[in-house]
Amino acid sequence: MADKSNHSFDEKQFMTLIADVTRMKYGKPFEKAQKHEQFYAVASVAMDLLAPNWAKTTKAYQQKKQAAYLSAEYLMGRALGNNLLNLGLYKDVKKALDKIGFDLNAIEEAEEDAGLGNGGLGRLAACFMDSAATENIPLTGYGIRYDYGIFKQKFVDGRQVELVDNWLKYGDPWSIRKDEDKKIISFADEQVVAVPYDTPIIGYNTKNINTLRLWKAEPLEPFDFAAFNEQHYDEAVKLKNSAEDISRVLYPNDSTNAGKILRLKQQYFFVSASLQDMIQKFKKKYKGKPNFKQFPKHYSIQLNDTHPAVAIPEMMRLLTQKEKCSWKEAWQIVVQTFSYTNHTILAEALEQWWKGFYQEVLPEIYKIIKKIDKQFVAELKSLDYSKSKIKSMRIISGDMIKMAWLSIYGTHAINGVAFLHTELLKSTELKDWYRLYPQKFQNKTNGITQRRWMALANPELSNYVTKLLGNNHWISDLTEIKALEKYADDDKVLKKFMAIKHQKKEQLAAYILEHEGIEIDPNSLFDIQVKRLHEYKRQLMNAFHILDLYYRLKENPKLDIVKRTFIFGAKAAPGYARAKAIIKFINDIAQLVNNDKDVDGRIKVVFVQNYRVSYAEKIFPAADLSEQISTAGKEASGTGNMKFMLNGTPTIGTLDGANVEIVEEAGLNNNFIFGLTVDEIAKLKKKYQPKKEYLSVPGLKRVVDALIDMTFGYTGDESMQELYTSLLQGASWHQADNYFILKDFDAYRKKQMEVDKAFRDQKAWARMCWINMCNAAKFSSDRTILEYAKDIWKVEKNDI
Repeated sequence: MADKSNHSFDEKQFMTLIADVTRMKYGKPFEKAQKHEQFYAVASVAMDLLAPNWAKTTKAYQQKKQAAYLSAEYLMGRALGNNLLNLGLYKDVKKALDKIGFDLNAIEEAEEDAGLGNGGLGRLAACFMDSAATENIPLTGYGIRYDYGIFKQKFVDGRQVELVDNWLKYGDPWSIRKDEDKKIISFADEQVVAVPYDTPIIGYNTKNINTLRLWKAEPLEPFDFAAFNEQHYDEAVKLKNSAEDISRVLYPNDSTNAGKILRLKQQYFFVSASLQDMIQKFKKKYKGKPNFKQFPKHYSIQLNDTHPAVAIPEMMRLLTQKEKCSWKEAWQIVVQTFSYTNHTILAEALEQWWKGFYQEVLPEIYKIIKKIDKQFVAELKSLDYSKSKIKSMRIISGDMIKMAWLSIYGTHAINGVAFLHTELLKSTELKDWYRLYPQKFQNKTNGITQRRWMALANPELSNYVTKLLGNNHWISDLTEIKALEKYADDDKVLKKFMAIKHQKKEQLAAYILEHEGIEIDPNSLFDIQVKRLHEYKRQLMNAFHILDLYYRLKENPKLDIVKRTFIFGAKAAPGYARAKAIIKFINDIAQLVNNDKDVDGRIKVVFVQNYRVSYAEKIFPAADLSEQISTAGKEASGTGNMKFMLNGTPTIGTLDGANVEIVEEAGLNNNFIFGLTVDEIAKLKKKYQPKKEYLSVPGLKRVVDALIDMTFGYTGDESMQELYTSLLQGASWHQADNYFILKDFDAYRKKQMEVDKAFRDQKAWARMCWINMCNAAKFSSDRTILEYAKDIWKVEKNDI
């Protein structure tokens, strides 16, 4: 494990302290404690050790301008290993536990993943928090402390089943409840209490410790004793249940009005609590009446997508109604304070709310949004905008409130998350807004933290990188890794590098055998696609290719191919029928392929269950091929592509999202790029007829028809029929094959043949992998967070 040195570690004291925790909390010695109890003890002692610096950091940040990050998701994953690494204690604690016969890795496995996020947006927020602390950037994260995180996934007969994710069942040693900072949140039908729980975010090789503040919803009164005494038992806890529902589950199903209202309450709940918190802290700085014109000089607030967009009218409410600012003054403060990150180019994913929900749940906020809309329309009229253009840009259009439009109008900066994404926003989805406010738009390409995704997840490679460089400075400055490019033709280095890769493949194979019951060969090519399940990410195209390869093997048993293991990991949103059908299809392909003696293991398919951060930490270092095959122009950035790259894995992908920049950094010849470009899709879209490909591309009709024929017995399966129809006929809301799966299939298959050929030359393949790793520096979230701090937030480092 690449670790900074820590000469103050007192091994004897540490072991005494963890023994004290298990004795006091569980009534047993450490050696007799269960794994989750041992984890709690080690984490609790780590919390004690960091407490003084955490307090110093919090105090120091109050003295200067700081930033706040409002996000509905934080996909943090497990914290023990990462925190010990950043504290510089990982090796010391591991050694101390080894002496008494306990494995730190086994204790880490006992920690529940903090699954408070769904995908890239939440994981990005987690990486940003880590990078801000490491770079001494004063950033506080605000969100919701969900009682239950993203669901646990299980497959039953190949279909996804959602189970409760009770991540708090053993408690959370990393958070501290702060009752003194609780806030009252008012809705039209109820008032609730927002109680903050603070979690330390530990920087690497620094004393700075930042804070993630998550709000839990509770009732004003937990129990109606009078109702209970009159034997109205449900009524006695009705208000308690209603309040706690707000922070109970991440992204509750919103297929009904009740679900939509709950989601709206969630958004307003954490936004209002967070803004009240910042205003309270701001006012404490001033003796007498605060000057709110100075607020933007003390706080910069980033909206992570549009989930927290209601912060704009809520801040107006707080400033005009509570703090008695004029409307004009308040609006200037709001615009100067807020900035907005856009995470999508999918028009259907741009959030909007029916105004009736706002009128019912947040009537005061709705009145403010109406006033903002009226103000904006007046501005457009003064610029001689046409009626039709004004109608298309209004914040309240018809009966819908456009949250992206509100976020652009009410902020001073809007950023995309990859160069291509930002350019597409400016030229297509948000082109009218870019013409109106060109000065607001900028790009901030996403990044990942090398501390979790290499130093922690791949200690073998980390130690080797440190050895070759002669230091471990790369852990806090990834640009250092570029110096390793000089070894790209060094046989000895490449041989060691590939030996490490093989070791990681063996580890993953053992983990998959233990948890999935499937044996895979570490000598095979590990072809991996792990990400949220969505049609535009095109897991279905990957599945079609596998089934096509299977059929070709059946027809020609002597077909010369490299032995390959296809690994998937993905969760589908509970209400997303097509995505769930794709999961079923892939699992049925796995059953067919894996149990066919004629294939004899030459190809194998594994769909891992319950893909999550801790699983990802085992998968990324073990990959031979990174599947990044989204439809060009649909993926905003992607960060999984960066994690694969950092661990020395070439990409097979389209020119989409950050793939474009990965190719720029590592070279087109070191990756496998295929498929339609954004420009080609734009030209083709209106005249595209997928049936032409379906009928003319060899082998394609056979694999597509597997969705409806007897290959898997799907005859009469409505979900598969609907998926099939979406490809060839489309639906009321989209054209046939709107993600161009059939159009790109043949190009994808040909590129996979190139992969097969390239993998046979292991020396050339190793060089390709090495070049990718050496050129991953651009994709460190340290770089991204420093750009946000300098260009958008205007905050400086504050090193305690």
